[in-house]
Amino acid sequence: MIGQLRETFRPDSGYRAFFLSMVTFALSYGLYKGVLDNYLAEVAGMSEFDKGVSEFFREMPGFALILVLAVLYMLSAERIYQIGALIMLAGMTMQAAIPSTKVLVIMAIFIYSLGEHIQLAMRNTLTLEYAQEGKSGIALGRQNAVYQIGTLAGYMVVIVMSLIIRSRTALFKPMFWASSAIILIGFISSLRIKGDSKPDVSRQRFYFHRKYTKYYMLELFYGARKQVFFTFGPYVLVLFYGASAMDISILFAVTSICSYFASPLVGRIIDRFGYKIVMISDTLILVIVCFFYGFAHHIFPMHIAFIICCANYVLDSVISLASMASNVYVQDLADNADEMRATISTGVSVNHFITILVALFGGWVWKTLGVETLFILSAVLGLCNSAYAATIKTGAQMRGSK
Repeated sequence: MIGQLRETFRPDSGYRAFFLSMVTFALSYGLYKGVLDNYLAEVAGMSEFDKGVSEFFREMPGFALILVLAVLYMLSAERIYQIGALIMLAGMTMQAAIPSTKVLVIMAIFIYSLGEHIQLAMRNTLTLEYAQEGKSGIALGRQNAVYQIGTLAGYMVVIVMSLIIRSRTALFKPMFWASSAIILIGFISSLRIKGDSKPDVSRQRFYFHRKYTKYYMLELFYGARKQVFFTFGPYVLVLFYGASAMDISILFAVTSICSYFASPLVGRIIDRFGYKIVMISDTLILVIVCFFYGFAHHIFPMHIAFIICCANYVLDSVISLASMASNVYVQDLADNADEMRATISTGVSVNHFITILVALFGGWVWKTLGVETLFILSAVLGLCNSAYAATIKTGAQMRGSK
């Protein structure tokens, strides 16, 4: 992997320290995510609708990202990445220390998510800026693969600790404290990043331009479709099928392994066949995934339906990697690195504009109309995403039309 990174990124960039810190943050996220859904259901006592409310506040920082980054527009992408780590540390420490009441738990989720979303925008930006020319897709693929290694390690720790700590609920707080400690280590590691990303003093870090209209629309469709699985996929397994924290962590571990191997492959496909084809072609798989996730329990016995849903969760995570294509699309449209960075940051906020609504609406749909309707809607949104992607022009087409 080290040799592959060396071939993909510019040797004069700060990619080494960047990737080292990213693995650390991914490890802490694996510990956190591996127990969070069970913690919310079994300790905080959150229902389907409550889960939607918690996701509303978890996604709110993504929507507000353009405002947050506007305040920080004088800072480099590396410095903003480090600030995100500090905010993540504050949220995780709060989650570990507070009583398990719904309001306080949601507040801690909000703070951690703010730091996480700040880092997400800068992670993609730095990856594209550090990549060698013509290797944007594979660079994003490598980034995803490395992040999956870290999260996989976190999930494996949760699995091992679940075997040692036999109580289902005694596991949660130690994992939150461990995650806090690892985030602190990651923050210290991130201070070693010495990149060449300069602060953009000419404009704020959000950017609306007519030529990115289709990119913003694609982010809306993708954000809505993604949110259903990210929010309610694991929670269906916990509430509907009774999955334990160890079950969920095993599922996440398998997902990380599959995504690790699939990320570079998807990146190569983007570079080889183009982002437009990738944006369109994942829909057929998505429709199958949504159908079985929503209706498996009507067709198969519950224990078989549980396995099928787990397999489909993994499949959805793999095809979601195709979202990397939209970042390459932005790079193709952008006139310079500053414009690309600002547009990607804006895209994250546009994406989250719809996810905060889907979080609330999805919880209500599940509670009143059933889980089947929830995943039918996800399939429809995916089809809309691909239909709209078919209308975009690639860089070659745009240059040819001039």
